[in-house]
Amino acid sequence: MSAVCGDGRLSAMECGEKSALRSTSGGGEGSLDRLLPSVNSGLAQRKRTTSQCKSEPPLLRTSKRTIYTAGRPPWYNEHGTQSKEAFVIGLCGGSASGKTTVARKIIEALDVPWVVLLSMDSFYKVLTPEQQLLAANNDYNFDHPDAFDFCLLAHTLRKLKQGKSVKIPVYDFTKHGRHKEWKTVYGASVIIFEGIMAFADKELLKLLDMKIFVDTDSDIRLVRRLRRDITERGRDIEGVIKQYNKFVKPAFEQYIEPTMRLADIVVPRGGGNMVAIGLIVQHVHSQLEERELSVRAALASAHQAQPLPQTLSVLESTPQVRGMHTIIRNKETSRDEFIFYSKRLMRLLIERALSFLPSQVHIVQTPQGEDYEGRTFHGKRITGVSILRAGETMEPALRAVCKDVRIGKILIQTNQDTGEPELHYLRLPKDIGQDHVILMDCTVSTGAAAMMAIRVLLDHDVQEEKILLVSLLMAEMGVHSVAYAFPQVKIMTTAVDKEVNDLFHIIPGIGNFGDRYFGTDAPPDWSDEDMDEPSC
Repeated sequence: MSAVCGDGRLSAMECGEKSALRSTSGGGEGSLDRLLPSVNSGLAQRKRTTSQCKSEPPLLRTSKRTIYTAGRPPWYNEHGTQSKEAFVIGLCGGSASGKTTVARKIIEALDVPWVVLLSMDSFYKVLTPEQQLLAANNDYNFDHPDAFDFCLLAHTLRKLKQGKSVKIPVYDFTKHGRHKEWKTVYGASVIIFEGIMAFADKELLKLLDMKIFVDTDSDIRLVRRLRRDITERGRDIEGVIKQYNKFVKPAFEQYIEPTMRLADIVVPRGGGNMVAIGLIVQHVHSQLEERELSVRAALASAHQAQPLPQTLSVLESTPQVRGMHTIIRNKETSRDEFIFYSKRLMRLLIERALSFLPSQVHIVQTPQGEDYEGRTFHGKRITGVSILRAGETMEPALRAVCKDVRIGKILIQTNQDTGEPELHYLRLPKDIGQDHVILMDCTVSTGAAAMMAIRVLLDHDVQEEKILLVSLLMAEMGVHSVAYAFPQVKIMTTAVDKEVNDLFHIIPGIGNFGDRYFGTDAPPDWSDEDMDEPSC
């Protein structure tokens, strides 16, 4: 079992395995020829990605299997505030020492949701025209600290550790410049940050919870670099060797090797050292266990007997609205009628919700040549975000009244073992941080799923006062939970029921909305906030 020494460094067996891990053995490496395939072997290009997730479901492909890195548990408390930061592992080592291989081995062994791999290679500075010429002749030093944008790197890693959405540059090594499109990265329980200068900046060191140095023989690193630069970066062998002798080797001796003393653990032989990787994984698991939260239980016990908040607006209970509720709440109602009257309520709800958006005076001229003083939306854009799958049923109503509205989606499911909501998938429009967002979910019982969705929007820089949560039916507990955690979020619903039972069902409620709407069968232990994959 791993432990933490008094100086905060990883150790086990009375803090003794750091020295054990540093002992080397030539036994499993074999010759360089066997270790590395030839340049012309057609080896698939190594992916130097900055994250496993963009807009698609996050996937990590390893040599053994494909891991679906989903199911992110709450990273905030019942107050809606950040309560735990991601655990950041820093991986340092010489060029082509096997840092990425070690990172992927750790990810595979961890088998925890939402792991982000952040490469320092993405943060090379943009070269001037003069530096571009030097780089083309292999005379620019990419292995010097000045080659990296440490300011942007520290800012990005700090935001990512805090759970925020970040944009990461994509560096093109063949053109020595950044792509116009940057990658969006969001959400992590663990961040693995790797790079040759990972320990070279004081601000970066403060963000690292664990520091690992990958120690690989210089001859092996040279052969790996030759293969990589020739096959992946389009360089010739003479240029690679020239750059290695002129810049890479001196930089390693001057800037990189001395930082080995800062490491909590040194891993010789890279990705093949499964003993070291096992110790690392053991320590990370113990740290994650200490940070576990129980949000839903806290919500269920809070805000009892409080008056409904002023941020709540309930659709007027006219005979029409009351009549539609009578139909959709009736367990004997057919699916066709359930869908028809639900859609009617959704349209009324969305129309009412739009009146809460900011507007300004706008004067137009009528066909009769007269001025008319009207109103127009005062904001950049309106975006709808549905919490899958039931919230997706509200999208047609929003599209019917908001022309060309942008739509985003968030999938949140309840973990059947812990009872906690988990974020599995999100697809949000670009620059959503500038928009007014209508967040749609059909039922809200404890508010756990709605709170997670709001937290996601806030992490993507959406302003709290620009979020409007709309739901067909809410429990008082859910209203209080959302309003207490996010007092500037406006809440709109057609009805509020008083109770939530021990299974988190709204009482008297409406049943499982998604199953009744899509015609699927609910499991015996369904919750009003359980969200499944969309059936379409």
